[in-house]
Order: sequence, then C-alpha cells, then structure tokens
Amino acid sequence: MQTTPRFALADSMSRLGTESAFLVLARARALEAQGRNVIHLEIGEPDFDTPSHIKEAGIAAIRANRTHYTPAEGIADLRDAIAAHVTKTRGIAAKRENVVVSPGAKATIAATLMALLNPGDEVVIPDPAYPAYRSITTYVGAKAVSVPLLESKAFRLDLNALEAALTPKTKILVLNSPHNPTGGILTRDDIETIAAMIAKRDILVISDEIYNRHCYDAPFASYYGIAQMPERTVLVDGFSKAWAMTGWRLGFGVYPTYIAQAVGALMLNTISCTATFVQDAGIAALTGDDKPVQAMHDEFLRRRHILVEGLRALPGVTCQLPGGAFYVFPNFSAIDPDDVKLSNYILDTGNVAVLGGSTFGPHGKGFIRMSYANSEAHLREALERIKKALSAYRRTA
Repeated sequence: MQTTPRFALADSMSRLGTESAFLVLARARALEAQGRNVIHLEIGEPDFDTPSHIKEAGIAAIRANRTHYTPAEGIADLRDAIAAHVTKTRGIAAKRENVVVSPGAKATIAATLMALLNPGDEVVIPDPAYPAYRSITTYVGAKAVSVPLLESKAFRLDLNALEAALTPKTKILVLNSPHNPTGGILTRDDIETIAAMIAKRDILVISDEIYNRHCYDAPFASYYGIAQMPERTVLVDGFSKAWAMTGWRLGFGVYPTYIAQAVGALMLNTISCTATFVQDAGIAALTGDDKPVQAMHDEFLRRRHILVEGLRALPGVTCQLPGGAFYVFPNFSAIDPDDVKLSNYILDTGNVAVLGGSTFGPHGKGFIRMSYANSEAHLREALERIKKALSAYRRTA
C-alpha cells in the first residue's frame, strides 16, 4: 500500500513560537462546548462593542462597493488621517509616506522585524513580553536578548540592566508601554534616559504603543514622541485596543521612509492589502466621536481596582497595581512557581481561563496574567472561583 508522503518543514518553523492566549481560548471554548461555564480572563480583547459610528462607516463602505484591492501600504485617506493623528498625539510631524497600514499591529511587528533583521543580529526585548517579538526574531535567525522586568520595580525596565544588554550586535530595541502582559509603564524620565542611550548607538527602537489610550495614573508617555528621533524609531499602533476593533484587523506602523517602503513591499508580497472597508472604518475611528474610547478607559480603571483588590486578598498572592493596558500580573509563586500548571488547574477546576506568566518569557515564571476586559460581575465571580480552587490546590514536586 502506498503511503502518503510526509514532507519536512522548513527549519525556521522550529524557531517560530505561538501565542498562548489563543491556545487557552480554544481550550476554554472546548470546555464551554461540553456545557461548562467559563469566565474568560485570558484574552486581550475589550469586551465592548465597536462604537456605532465606526460600524456605520464600515457598513456604508461595503454598500458603496469599497471591497476591492487597495495599495499595499493602505489607502491615501487613512494614511493621511494616521499621519495627522500621530502628529497631533506624539508631537512629531508625520507624512503619508511614513505610514504603512496592516491587518493588525501583529502584522506590523512581523513585517518590521522581517524587513530589518539578518541572522545573528540581536534584538533586546523586555521579559516578559508579548510573544510575537521573540517569535519573529528567532524565526528569521536573529537572537532575542532578554532584559528582565521585575515586580519590585513595578515592571519598569531596569535601565542599568538595559544598558548592559546593548552590544555592538544590537540592531533593535523593542519597547512596549503600556506593557503587555504586566500593565507596567515607562515614565518620561525612563524614556529620556533610554533615548540618551540610543542616541549614542546605531540602534533602531520599535515602540509598541498599542495600549496608549489605557493609562490610568499618569498621562501617556510616548517614547516615539518624547525621544524625538523618528529617523531611528518605528511606532507600532492600531485600532484593536482603543476602539474595540480586534476582529476588524487594522494596525499601522510609522517609519523612516526607506523602511516604510521595505515593509510595504513585504505587505504586497504577503497580504496584498488590508480590506478597504475596514480602512474606511479606521478613518471614522480617528476622526469621529472620542467619547466611547474615554468611556472604555473609565470602566477599565474601575475594574482594575476590583481585580487588584480581590487578588491581594488571596493568601500567598501579591499583585502590583498596573499603570496601563487592561491586565494584571499577580505573583502566584508562593502557591506554585509552575504557573502553567497552576493556570491549567484554575481553568480545569475553577472554570476561569488565565495565562501562565512564563508563556511570555522566562522572567514571567510564577506569575499569571489576567485581563480585566470583562464585566464587574464576571470579575467578582472569577475571584470567588479562583479562591475556592486554590483552597483545594495541592502543590506537587
């Protein structure tokens, strides 16, 4: 009998990571299909509806047959609106030719790293961090260098450790503030110190500012805006987190022109373009009523306190008050340093989906990420379920 051939995958696939949030989401959905009632704190997705004026713009665009190919870099009107938005919010003059639109900020991150990295280049990445930075870096054969984010420093970068990590091989420094998964933020002083380090070196900074509308205790401090070095900085941003547009898939990067051209060429050769009607909806987001965004911000602020206070009341758990985003990153290591095992237990026993911190990097070991992008009632119920599950938990070697 002839067998079906099995072809070897590219070696690079062994270096490609994953995003555990979607794996846990799939597992939680499978449990729900069995009749379980699961509370979702694992996924980084606002639980609000996309604002009405944005939805209406997208629907109107479809009705107007705005459903055909566009330039790979994005339609001119959206790129102009993004440039104007960046100029206004970051204080750096941006133009259309600096902007490349993508189907989600994740695509921006991937295309940017692919356009810039050669095997052996070093990329300095905070640890823990959003998994895509490390995954794409290693996929292309470059080296990811970790700089730990410590609970004792409210998950801000240790600037001495950062400077020690920068070497002649460092090509890119990745910054993410407000930060996923910890909710930590960079202060203006942090940014000014980092910018001074970068000014002395031939290093490009990728500043992922996707959570910029979710800062709670201080105004948002933009590396892109404060550093004032657009010739050696890439701004990553998008529409998912501020306007609850995760499923629309719309992000963008702002680049030096020559990098924008390279990233545009990658977009052309991979995704062709971002959906036209989605881009029209993006224009409505940037130019329309901002009250829904502020309402989301205020609700997240209220929920943050509910979840932090509830976690701090659990025996053996410590929890920093996050300065931004919509995540908490409590320390469960006194209960069990095996955060993945403990997260699985909380899902299996307590019907609450959470993420082990080590899935974001080795320095996340012992921590668990939880999203407060869920209702107050669900957050309070989740805390009760976790408390009950932990009361029966028995740590094993």
